[in-house]
Amino acid sequence: MSAAKRKIKKNDTVMVVAGRDRGKTGKVMRVLSERGRVVIERLNVVKRHSKPRGTQSPGGIVEKEAPIDISNVMIFCDRCNAPVRVGYKTAGDGEKVRICRRCGEQIGNE
Repeated sequence: MSAAKRKIKKNDTVMVVAGRDRGKTGKVMRVLSERGRVVIERLNVVKRHSKPRGTQSPGGIVEKEAPIDISNVMIFCDRCNAPVRVGYKTAGDGEKVRICRRCGEQIGNE
C-alpha cells in the first residue's frame, strides 16, 4: 500500500474515528506514506525513556506524538462540523482540488 494515493496531507485538520483518542481532532504534523500512518499534533501521546547524552540533552521521560494508522482518521470539515469523506473535482483553471463529500466545500488551502 506504499504507492497508494493519500487523501490526507500535512496541516489538514482530522478527527480520530477509532482507537484510544476516538472523537478528538488535531492538525496533521507529518504523513508517513510508506508506512500508511500520520502524526497528529497532541494526539496519541506516548512516553519514551531517553538516555543522557552529555550536558546538552539530559535523560528522562519524554512525551511525544506517535504515528496513528491513516485508516483511523478522517478529514474534518469546518462547514459540516463533522468528519467527512474526500472527493476530487477539477477547478475552473484545470487544477484538481479536494472537496467535502457531504457539503461540496473545497478542503484545504491549495
